[in-house]
Amino acid sequence: MKRTTKIGGTSLKGYITASRKELVEVFGEPCLFEPSTMEKVQIEWCLEFGDGTVATIYDWKQYGHIPPEDEIVDWNVGGHSAKAMDQVLQAIG
Repeated sequence: MKRTTKIGGTSLKGYITASRKELVEVFGEPCLFEPSTMEKVQIEWCLEFGDGTVATIYDWKQYGHIPPEDEIVDWNVGGHSAKAMDQVLQAIG
């Protein structure tokens, strides 16, 4: 898997529960990390898997709350198809 900019048109496909630290261990550093009290997304991973599946993992409407790296939180998973959720779950194990 690699980082991608092909995230246009992605939409919510499901949810995962993990710490930010766990996600960094599996997916690397997020492509977006900008604390804000105005933006709907502050942390996001933009991923393309070997088969071309695009997935995003992101916080949604946290408005200024950046969880400590060890805090377990719910993350949204987006993609162009349901396969995005499958690929993220498989990568996490």
